[in-house]
Amino acid sequence: MATEKVKDPMGSIGFLEAAVKISHTSPDIPTDVQLSMREHFLRRTQRMQRQTTEPASSTRHNSFKRHLPRQMQVGSLDLGNDYMVDKDEKPTSIGRIQPELYQQKAPESEDSSKNSSKNCGKINFSLKYDYENESLLVNILKAVDLPAKDLCGTSDPYVKIYLLPDRKKFQTRVHRKTLNPTFSESFQFPVPYDELAARKLHMSVFDFDRFSRHDMIGEVVMENLFETSDLSRETNIWMDIQYATSESVDLGEIMFSLCYLPTAGRLTLTVIKCRNLKAMDITGYSDPYVKVSLICDGRRLKKKKTSIKKNTLNPTYNEAIIFDIPPDSMDHVSLHISVMDYDLVGHNEIIGVMRVGCSAEGLGRDHWNEMLAYPRKPIAHWHPLLEPKKSEKEWKARTASFDSQGSCPSPRPPASP
Repeated sequence: MATEKVKDPMGSIGFLEAAVKISHTSPDIPTDVQLSMREHFLRRTQRMQRQTTEPASSTRHNSFKRHLPRQMQVGSLDLGNDYMVDKDEKPTSIGRIQPELYQQKAPESEDSSKNSSKNCGKINFSLKYDYENESLLVNILKAVDLPAKDLCGTSDPYVKIYLLPDRKKFQTRVHRKTLNPTFSESFQFPVPYDELAARKLHMSVFDFDRFSRHDMIGEVVMENLFETSDLSRETNIWMDIQYATSESVDLGEIMFSLCYLPTAGRLTLTVIKCRNLKAMDITGYSDPYVKVSLICDGRRLKKKKTSIKKNTLNPTYNEAIIFDIPPDSMDHVSLHISVMDYDLVGHNEIIGVMRVGCSAEGLGRDHWNEMLAYPRKPIAHWHPLLEPKKSEKEWKARTASFDSQGSCPSPRPPASP
């Protein structure tokens, strides 16, 4: 078919003239222009016939590569001497590579998708202070536009409410298969009015799951309770639910003293009390006790624990734990302190941990150095509890067996050659 078209140039010229003259109302093309176009078309046809037999020059590809980064212009094409482009004419955009058309919008789309995935809805609640009973009334009204956590495209939401730093917790009922639950439940927190400025309201929204761990939808923290009013009358508040995977509620604090007697090589840790511990039981309380482990050169040598305090988040112990440590080993030891929740059935859960010693960080190291600077004197401090890290779990798996006496051996002298 291609050869027939090439062999019949006159028919093609007639087709070209018909194509050039688009409308019957347009003016006729001048004769000299038609002759010029006919001669140009004949030259192009002969050139196509020569290319079927003559090999292409190797420099053609080099020229293409050389001009590829440049903007292609119509003037760069070989159209013959009879068809020249005016130099003053601006280059056309046909065949031009426009980088702005190829800019990737993936980051913007990813950010928008992330923002949409982080959109956890809103919660509506009201606050009012009851002066007669000296308590804060929190009314959880409703939530809207919650994200779907179940495969069916819905959630089973409920809300946990704290008035920090107290650990007393309230919880709403579970609403089945809805993304816009209406709770309309009121809760009462006993608190003096003068202490409201130091309190903050914390609400965690969860998705109930019957057969596995409940998924956290998000949380709301109101730092200033007097942000909208003085709470003398009921104040309606809307707040955005912030994305969260775990509750950011503080785990509580522990107070203990350290005292070292260099002459006797005896370290005494006195567990005084804890406050505002995290509630681990369904009742809203915990059964806490404190476990102290002696670490020497990465080996756990001894562990001791206090008594168990039932149904409390603010236990008082005043119990002493004693370890025998030679003075020349004090730079090699540390104490790992864990606050545990006792369970009659199942495993005891860790509420929080902290560490003191030369290898500890922050307040744990400062407390240890202060104890060494003032021997024979009890030094007491409050310490915040932290979540146990994976590295600590790995360390426990590699821990050696306990020393029956609980004493840390002195460093061995170097072997004689």
